[in-house]
Amino acid sequence: MSSHLAAATSSKGSIDMSFLQNYYSSTPKYALSEDSKAKVESIVQTINRRDAGQTEFLDAVHEVLDTILPVFAKDPKYIEAFERLVEPERQIAFRVPWVDDSGKVQVNRGFRVQMSSALGPYKGGLRFHPTVNISVIKFLAFEQIFKNSLTTLMMGAGKGGSDFDPKGKSDNEVMRFCQSFMTELYRYLGPDTDVPAGDINVGAREIGYMFGQYKRLTSTFNGVLTGKDLNWGGSLIRPEATGYGCVYFAQNYLNYRNDSLKGKRCVVSGSGNVAQYTVEKLLDLGAIPITVSDSDGFILEENGFSREDIAYIMDLKNNKRGRLAEYLDYSKTAKFFKGEKPWNVKADLAFPSATQGEIDGEDAAKLVANGVNGVFEGANMPSTPEAIIAYKKANLMYGPAKAANAGGVTVSGLEMAQNSQRQQWTREVVDEKLSCIMKEIFDMSLNAAKEYGLGDDVQSGANIAGFLKVADAMIQQGAV
Repeated sequence: MSSHLAAATSSKGSIDMSFLQNYYSSTPKYALSEDSKAKVESIVQTINRRDAGQTEFLDAVHEVLDTILPVFAKDPKYIEAFERLVEPERQIAFRVPWVDDSGKVQVNRGFRVQMSSALGPYKGGLRFHPTVNISVIKFLAFEQIFKNSLTTLMMGAGKGGSDFDPKGKSDNEVMRFCQSFMTELYRYLGPDTDVPAGDINVGAREIGYMFGQYKRLTSTFNGVLTGKDLNWGGSLIRPEATGYGCVYFAQNYLNYRNDSLKGKRCVVSGSGNVAQYTVEKLLDLGAIPITVSDSDGFILEENGFSREDIAYIMDLKNNKRGRLAEYLDYSKTAKFFKGEKPWNVKADLAFPSATQGEIDGEDAAKLVANGVNGVFEGANMPSTPEAIIAYKKANLMYGPAKAANAGGVTVSGLEMAQNSQRQQWTREVVDEKLSCIMKEIFDMSLNAAKEYGLGDDVQSGANIAGFLKVADAMIQQGAV
């Protein structure tokens, strides 16, 4: 393995240079010249200076940089492309004032980071959560570059959101916030410029309110947002896409190792959109999903969830906006583990589908000790660098987020295509296209890994394949 991640970002919030020495000591297929090494060191020093303390963003850059060193060693022209790629094309931050139900003015902060337009219009979700800051949005936008590149569709990369929390807010409060948010953001959007989608806490309700305000402000009806309702331009399979796609990716990896999902016990974290449809597709393919979680703890169904069980959870979370502990009122066989994560449960496969950084080195060690031999990321970058080290030492199958959870943005891209044609494809057509693209993503990642002497290190292969496509486009389009 050439990908070490031996030094994550330090407590001071900077990238440690030791990963370069680790590359030298790994006897790679392609050696990094002294000149190339000096250029990479200079880039890292610049990133550390410009983005000091932006831990989430620096972790994301470090994870990619550590895996694409073979590309720099084989062809140093790509070093300059990477230097440009880590600097967003545009960073937008703005005030979002809105009036709550008591008549008081509240103020939140909004963001949109337009990271790369080399392959098409900026594309990526909007996240509403108290943890949102510029570092989180830049990390998500940077990850989106590689994810969108891997989909084979014509999409650039962006990400946005706000530190607004919709939980506990009335529909009218959410509407007023979304209208204020879009009143500022709309001037930077367009179907051929930037097409946001949903992310954490941004679902059909929020997309609807934002689309309505965009239409009101611009007097246009176009595909400027994806994740729309089916009645006015949405795509079938879009809500299911990230979860379904992650399971399809896992299926391809298992097939490659002459195995299948049938009968595999699977621990799933989260209970939102991604987790719900991960569980649903696991059931479709004969697997046995046994956990879901929220911020209060996790539910264990020792014999696996049924379709009726997951339907109850969907109603509880999507409609009643309840907490998972309430599931115990429905099920007499479930156990609820308050304040715990599901990584200490014996299982075959893990699907982290909640949020970034949810599996650290200690959690990964628990997964390995409990027999898990594959981790497939439905959330964005849920594994810390220390966790990834543990996966690789144990030779686990590892589906990194930028590959395994690309199903969501894939169907967003398919929604854009349907909007351009003023058509709506059938569920079967969209699902088949999603399944085929997830197989292409796995194959591209695996082939890139093998080409650079990395065996079946799909994580490194995904980074390399995604990077090469966007870097070649950047070089061909000049210094812009």
